[in-house]
Amino acid sequence: MTEQNAAAVSSEAGAGGPGTHAQADLIDLLAGIAPGSRLAAIRDRRPQARENAQASFVALLEPEEPGSFPLSERYAVAAFVALLHEFPDAIDFTVDVLRDEAAELVEPLRAAAVGARTNGPVGAYREPALRDESTPAVRWTPDAELTAAVGDRLAAALAHTHGLVFRPRESRETDLAKLVNAGWSADDIVTLSQLVSFLAFQLRAAWGLRVLAGTATAAPSAASAVAVGEGGAGEGGADPAPAAVGAPGGSEPAELPAGIHAYPDLARPERFTQEGLGWVPWLEPVAEADLTAQQLDALIEPARAKMPYFRLLARDPAALKARTLTDLDIFFTVTDGIGRAERELAATAASRHNGCVFCASVHSAAATRESGRGETVQRLLDDGVGADLGDPVWNAVVAASVALTDTPLRFGTGEIEQLRAAGLDDGEVVDVINGAAFFNWANRLMLSLGEPQVPARRAGQ
Repeated sequence: MTEQNAAAVSSEAGAGGPGTHAQADLIDLLAGIAPGSRLAAIRDRRPQARENAQASFVALLEPEEPGSFPLSERYAVAAFVALLHEFPDAIDFTVDVLRDEAAELVEPLRAAAVGARTNGPVGAYREPALRDESTPAVRWTPDAELTAAVGDRLAAALAHTHGLVFRPRESRETDLAKLVNAGWSADDIVTLSQLVSFLAFQLRAAWGLRVLAGTATAAPSAASAVAVGEGGAGEGGADPAPAAVGAPGGSEPAELPAGIHAYPDLARPERFTQEGLGWVPWLEPVAEADLTAQQLDALIEPARAKMPYFRLLARDPAALKARTLTDLDIFFTVTDGIGRAERELAATAASRHNGCVFCASVHSAAATRESGRGETVQRLLDDGVGADLGDPVWNAVVAASVALTDTPLRFGTGEIEQLRAAGLDDGEVVDVINGAAFFNWANRLMLSLGEPQVPARRAGQ
């Protein structure tokens, strides 16, 4: 994006206070979609997804009451995420917004991102049967110069953000402990994880639409990424990531602050599965009896009040409600577009690639229910995202979902051509983009706030 175009985006989106950057639809802006265009009409077929993706932006980046998570920190995290994804339009927008609020943070973040860029998703698997698939990863941490520029609290958030962008499957309760020790409350940790995870969705949805429209700049190649830790002053450093942290039977962290939970004796899954799994939180959820009217409304479905995951996300009810309504429209509006099975397949492929065993279990089972092709779905879980599923549509959906899940953004014209060659029209392609993009949101929440559990009825089998 040129400086002139960036200024136009800033002007159209507004400036100067909570809520004012959100007047225009941000996915449309980042994707370069003009009102009344063909792609705008396709997006309008999912009005709840469109409206609530924007509402998520407002809740997470432009809340009326930012509380103890100020706008300057929210914008700094957003700019860092955009820089790590190497999405030019998103970089221009988020940096411009940050400059309005806290100009002194812009250059330190730009410098840090140069040394922090790498490729993902990578990292060690906790599950024993998956450890051969683990890929080397290092933990980027802000160096002394960056920490001095942004402060200890934001530095801890940037380290957490980097892990969520590139190594979501390596998330552990100790990562949340570091945030608590840096002054982050439980509510703000949930909002931080929501913010990074939402941006992983928003940028992918916008990028996918740009590629579909033929207006994307060349996607960064893997070779363009700078190895973590190679940067100089102000660019952060790297620490080896212990592959066995949190492994079954492994050591419990020596000390955890109050409110952070570890489960040394948890019955953990060993591999990807279509069987149902439970999930336990590392942070304390809101007690069911303490849910406010706003939090109950945000759950959408009353039964979710029984579920620790949703009660944990209810710590930020506006973000939870917008996210849930986005999810329901993307996956369950079937008046047009691609079938339910293929949407669930996109979710499964993204989850398999990111390493989210819980999400993959839920959505692989849904793909099987919708398609009746359980053995084919299991092949994806067992053999990985490179498996030949014996169907050009399914192979194209998986390939597109995997490319869209990579960081920096790799999804390109090749994936669009494969989807079209398999017979998909542009509305169906947008459904695939939305499904895969959304699970880059869901995976990061599930992986960063807790872990899967084998139900007690199966734990001893």
